[in-house]
Formats: sequence, structure tokens, C-alpha cells
Amino acid sequence: MEMDIDIEKEIIKKIEDIVSYNDVEGAVNLCKEVHYVDICEALDEMEDYQVKAFIKMLPFEDVAGLLESSWDDFQLLVTPFFTNAELINIFSYMTNADVADLLGFLSTSRRKELLRYMKDSDSDILKMILSFDAESCGGIMTTEFIALKENLTVRQAIIKIKEIAPITEIIDYLLITDKLHKLQGIVDLRQLLVADDTTLLKELLEDFPFYVFATDDQEEASNMITKYDLEILPVVNHSMAVLGVITADDIVSVIDQEYTEDILAMGGVSQDEEFDSEFFESFKNRIPWLIVNLFTAFLAASVVGMFSDTIEAVVALSAAMPIVTGMGGNAGNQTLAIVLTSLARGDMDLIKDWRLIFKEIGLGLLNGAIIGVGAGVILAIMYSNPFLGVIMFFSMILNIILAGITGFLIPLILDKVNIDPAVASSIFLTTFTDTCGFFIFLGLASVFLNKLI
Repeated sequence: MEMDIDIEKEIIKKIEDIVSYNDVEGAVNLCKEVHYVDICEALDEMEDYQVKAFIKMLPFEDVAGLLESSWDDFQLLVTPFFTNAELINIFSYMTNADVADLLGFLSTSRRKELLRYMKDSDSDILKMILSFDAESCGGIMTTEFIALKENLTVRQAIIKIKEIAPITEIIDYLLITDKLHKLQGIVDLRQLLVADDTTLLKELLEDFPFYVFATDDQEEASNMITKYDLEILPVVNHSMAVLGVITADDIVSVIDQEYTEDILAMGGVSQDEEFDSEFFESFKNRIPWLIVNLFTAFLAASVVGMFSDTIEAVVALSAAMPIVTGMGGNAGNQTLAIVLTSLARGDMDLIKDWRLIFKEIGLGLLNGAIIGVGAGVILAIMYSNPFLGVIMFFSMILNIILAGITGFLIPLILDKVNIDPAVASSIFLTTFTDTCGFFIFLGLASVFLNKLI
């Protein structure tokens, strides 16, 4: 939920007063009273010099909180306000995953400088995370977790946890590894605390068959955490050595990102475009899709042109034919939405689920018949010609069946050949339902033209 506009104005006014009076204490108190996200949204509406003045008043811990709660444009604005040494201090209050994300937005030269000034241990971890694609499991994992060797006793493990816990994000679940750091299972912290001090961890560990490889797409982790209701998901390399973990909290942002990408892709819009994007950026993102649609529109128009004599003979056809294509498109989009959602969850596959196409054919037959009867009766009455109604009835059935088949097959085939189905499916579907709808309706009308005149 977005912040209430009145609250946002109130925060903006407070920040303006803080900047005007150089009120350092007021800036610190505002960060205690207001969530970092709300402060970031307010700062986004202000001038750069005001943002800089406010940010520079804050202790590094609060700056870290703002950077972790903000978006890439805000981070790119704020990071130049600080020297490399100051940024490294700020990073000490942030998780490695968030630091890696921020470094990914910086210029190559600044990123290299920062990594060079860091401690080798921190630098190595960040370099590892940065080596993975930003939308891979390795790119979104956190390295701040507790992994313990299986040959430790409970007492030794508790001592180790006390040492590590203050700088660790996740302590409820302990990953248990062998001497080569390969994942063996997990131990619940509660189970550890009630066990005998001399018990070895390998005697307590539970088998944990859920994990992802660092190179897997983040959707793989999202699907697994959602399907099995997991709180953490280990990330391993191909030797099964643990590199990090993904939490359920991490997946919330992934789900939102993937959902947004798919919705925008289905509309032919870049995932980078926002409602307030620059004019020419929006133009550049939208025009390719519109050009492609122009060519498909000409394809449909060419089919209509083939039957120009039929349309001239029966003018009522020009008013009726958009009904066929419109209903076909709507029916196809229903199927398409279901298949795309199932594909995103990893629940469908062309080879495994191809028989479900018969369900779509059945639905198309039934839905087409019901819609066709309604549309046919109305047309027959409007134009006092029952044959026009009959043609509409059969055209509606055939086009809705076709729409169901194409809405089912297109995304599955595209997914099989590694083309994003969310991006390309709708344009293929529209092309099929429009061109075939016109061809079926006008073709039947041409066959029975003598009954329509």
C-alpha cells in the first residue's frame, strides 16, 4: 500500500524544516519515528540538494537503513554524497545481499574501488554474489547464516552460535555440513537448546531435500518456497557446498518483481518503465510492440479484403464480424492467463500436460455454443435473417475452440523453446483469433451468400 498523500506531505514538510534549520537531532528523531520506506518516498519528491543535506545529517546506521529500503534510482543519487571510506562504514550496517545489489548499480570503476578498500573476507563474499546474475538464486541469496560442522557437540555449537549470531541474519535454522562444507541437513534451534550437551549435531540433523543451485533462476526458488511453505532455502554450488540461503522474506520481493514483469510484458511494455518515466524512454519502450501489432493488424485486414465482395453484398457482416473476433480474443486470453500462471509456478509442461488441450476444446465447444446462440438470435432478430444467426452460431463455436487451443499451446511451445511466453504469447494469440475469426465468419457467409441476400 502506498503512503497516504497527506502523510507524505507532512514528512516532506518536516524534512524541509530539518534542512532549513540544520536540525541534526530532528533528522535522527524522524528516522526513529517514521519508517525508512516512507522517508525514501518523501525524499523522492524533493530537490537533490535537500536530499543531500538531510542524508548527510544522519548517522551511518540510518543511511544504511534508507539505502536498504530504497530503489536503485535513489541509491544512485545518494552514493555520490559519500566517500569510499564512508560508504564502507555504511555497508557495515547492511546485509551482504543488499550491499551486493547496491554495488551492482554503481559504475564499474567505483565498484572496483570500494571492493579494493574492503576487508578481503567481505570483498570475497561480495565478489561471489556479484558473479551471479542479478535475477539468479546466487544474486538474491544472503550469506549471513549459520552453518555448523556435523561433528560438533551441542555445547560447542551453542558457543559458536553465540559468537556468530550478532552478525547473522538467520539463526532459527542451522545448516549442518560435512568437513567439505557440503549440505547434510538442518537443525532447529529449539531442538538444539533442549538436547544434551554431548550430543553430536549429526545425531540431531533432519534431512532437508530442498535446495537450489546458485545459477538457477530466482523463480525456481520462489516456486519452491511457495509450494513447500519453506522459511529458508539453501543455495549450493554444483559440489553441494553451501553458498548462502534465500529466506521467505526475500521471495516476497521476487514474486512482486516477477508478477510486475509478466504483466508489463503481456502489455508489450518494458519492465523498466514507470508511470513517471521520461517521455522518450516510454516512447522507446512502447513503439516496437506497436509496430509489430501494426503488421499483424494488416494480416487480419488482408483476410477481410479477401471477402470484400461478400461484405459489399451483405453490409450487416461488417457490423457482426468484430463480435466473433472479440469473443475469440477474450476466450483465448482466459486460457492464456491460466497457462501463464501455471508456467510461472512450474506446474505445467507441454510434454506432460498436452492432453489438457481436450479440456480446452470441450470448453470452447460449450462456451461457443452458449455465446453463439445468444449472438445468433440477436443478429437474426436485428437483421430479420435467421441464416445470419446460424452463421454467427457456428463461427463463434469454431473461433472460441481455436482460441482455447492457441491460448493453451502458444505459451507452452514458447516456454519449450526458451522464449518468454509472457512477452510473445498475446501477440500470437491476437493474430490467430483475429485472422481465423474473420476467415471463418466471412468464409461461411460466402458459402451461404445466397441465403443472406
